Amino acid sequence: MYIVILAGGSGTRFWPVSRAARPKQLISVTDGPTMLQRTVERILPLKPKRVLVITNRLQAAETERQLAGYRASVPVDVIAEPVGRNTAPAVGLAATIIAAHDPEGVMVVLPADHYIRDDEGLRQSLQLAANSARNGWLMTLGIVPTSPETGYGYLEADMSLRGLGPFPVTRFVEKPDRATALAYLEAGTYFWNSGMFVWRADTILSEIGRYMPELAAQLERMTFGDVWDLADLTAQIADIYAAIAGQSIDYGVMEQSDRVQMVPADIGWSDVGSWSALPEVTELDAEGTVVANCSRYVNVDSSGCIVSGNGHVVATVGVHDLIVVATGDAVLVCPKDRAQDVKKVVEQLAAQGLETYL
Repeated sequence: MYIVILAGGSGTRFWPVSRAARPKQLISVTDGPTMLQRTVERILPLKPKRVLVITNRLQAAETERQLAGYRASVPVDVIAEPVGRNTAPAVGLAATIIAAHDPEGVMVVLPADHYIRDDEGLRQSLQLAANSARNGWLMTLGIVPTSPETGYGYLEADMSLRGLGPFPVTRFVEKPDRATALAYLEAGTYFWNSGMFVWRADTILSEIGRYMPELAAQLERMTFGDVWDLADLTAQIADIYAAIAGQSIDYGVMEQSDRVQMVPADIGWSDVGSWSALPEVTELDAEGTVVANCSRYVNVDSSGCIVSGNGHVVATVGVHDLIVVATGDAVLVCPKDRAQDVKKVVEQLAAQGLETYL
């Protein structure tokens, strides 16, 4: 089994802690290891043959630094994309590299920036998916929904077959409105689209060739030596990325293929999309506040806040349901229900030419 971790995102909703060179997956939004490090740690018990991390040139050095300590346990390759092209080229690139050495190798594709409470449950789900993947199926994990969430995409499964799965996926659906999400929850056949996949390298390359022939044609140009020396691929990757368009693997392949199956996963999953998601993934204090990365937090008549202090002392007085984040050069204060709008701050900073703060 090979693990492919997609780690090139920007995480703008976690500004000012998340920056272009050190985005969400490379920070600890609570305390302890970064999200990328946690992703690696939770898959080590699977004893993978290799871990391939796809990132970008701005984040490659920090990614290498954070993963250096894991190389004693598993070979780790960091591959820097010259420019972002969404997930399909990243998946295709990783599959091409794996297939050059092990065509039938099973690859697990994981985002670097998700929270999972039940690590063992995840590993069991991945093992179950791998069993079907070895038979040529494109497998995904469907998260058992716990609420009528409107911020996630869904997939619908054919649950008519007996047993615990895997189940055929009949369709993917976009983020619904609340009424539709409620109907999905009541139906019991809809699952949150996790963005986690398991397939054989040759299987996904065959489906890319079928549904994304232009991408496939570029990937087929790659040549390899006999060893895993990926540094030699830099120039080839640059040429390929200059010639391809961006596309997600969901749109490019998964929503079109007739080979997609799903394993239901009830693993305490969250994509931790913004500061307001932290109460779902970490402990609250007696006043319902999340306190992270503070040397001391002083609370005077405040409740329901999210406070991150970059190692400093932070105090709040008489405020409720606020996000308060301080770094060495910036401070964010906003209501929790406006957390999704933090990305607009990043957009305005860019428009004003304040790249230092991006």
